[in-house]
Amino acid sequence: MNAVTEHNALTEPGAAGFLQRFEGLRARLPGRGLPWLEAMREAAAESFREQGFPTRRVEAWKYTDLAPLKEAGFGEALTPVDSAIPLPRAAAPRRVVFVDGRFSAELSDPDAPVRSLARHLDAAEGLLGSLARNDGVPLAALNTALFEDGALIDLADGEDGGIVEILSVVRADRPVALHPRHLVRLGAGAKLVLIERAWGHGESRYLHSPVLEFQVAADAHVTHVRIQQEARAGIHLSTVFAKVAEKGTYDSFLLHAGARLARAEAHVTLAGPFSAAHLDGAQLVGDGQHADCTTFLDHAAPDCPSRQTVKTVLAGRSRGVFQGKIHVHQIAQRTDGYQMNQALLLSDQAEIDSKPQLEIYADDVKCSHGATVGALDETQLFYLRSRGIPEAQARSMLIEAFLLDAVETVRDETARAALVEVVSGWWERTAA
Repeated sequence: MNAVTEHNALTEPGAAGFLQRFEGLRARLPGRGLPWLEAMREAAAESFREQGFPTRRVEAWKYTDLAPLKEAGFGEALTPVDSAIPLPRAAAPRRVVFVDGRFSAELSDPDAPVRSLARHLDAAEGLLGSLARNDGVPLAALNTALFEDGALIDLADGEDGGIVEILSVVRADRPVALHPRHLVRLGAGAKLVLIERAWGHGESRYLHSPVLEFQVAADAHVTHVRIQQEARAGIHLSTVFAKVAEKGTYDSFLLHAGARLARAEAHVTLAGPFSAAHLDGAQLVGDGQHADCTTFLDHAAPDCPSRQTVKTVLAGRSRGVFQGKIHVHQIAQRTDGYQMNQALLLSDQAEIDSKPQLEIYADDVKCSHGATVGALDETQLFYLRSRGIPEAQARSMLIEAFLLDAVETVRDETARAALVEVVSGWWERTAA
């Protein structure tokens, strides 16, 4: 089966090119004939027209420059969707596959509790756009205007969705831009482990810009593991919105391990008493790469704990960014928030920008944050070498120990194993 479209010309660079693309595709985008969706797309396009791409003058984008995105023109993917696509080993018992932003039924497990959003837009009314903001988040606005497909997961009260992998494969032989939209709703007491993986091929520059919306009802629990393994020339800009009701839990782990330029942004609201969030992660940043983990955690109810630990390893001429903001509303008494960023620099040309933030309006809280930056421990390195371990292997062992300490926070064994597979041997592959 081929998924080929007519509008395949490269657009002009910058925001104008994406708006031009919207004008050319608007009559053929999924949801034509649904007034609520057409109005949503028009409003999003207008919002993006007013804002454009964020610049470094915007405080939240101070450390990440989108110049590589603004300078390039991107077209629409023309990749055939067929079973001949080489795929990585499955990370979960059930997997659904998107190829160049489009759902592939041939490559997906029919038993997975996942539907194609493009084919079930009627079921998305009231859910799509319920969390994602246009103003102040221009990439979300752009996604709303241009998305063509995505995953729809809607679990009933008490339903256990098990472990599911969403694999997004990008095969770029030309500059393309993809904007998948994934929607996840968990009813009261529902459970889900979601492994979301971006896997890129090809040497061309491309943009992969997914947006995910999570609605987590009372007593529901979702584990969301994001593994970013884009092609080396790729640009990955993802945005997550999550709203957690009373006694619900949103557990997440982000692993950056690819792309020339990567930024993962998360907006999480603890909306009900005793709800909880864990936003952990690791960034593996090699020579010439830029990785950014930015989070906004909104404590909007009392008695809510949150935890965040992000570790970054940087090699060669690379740059890592961590920005984490905890906002505690006046009503959010007895908040318990913790935030830590740790960076390991393997080169004197590497750079880390760390900006943990607390904004507190309640008086009965326990909140702390911190950041550490350092190099490999020479004493530990000497100890390993004195035991006959070659220097390269000794360095790799210390780096893996640093990273695996972060991965251990993931409770689900299947999800943790998928992370360990990527982390293990990273230094040998980078240094080779």
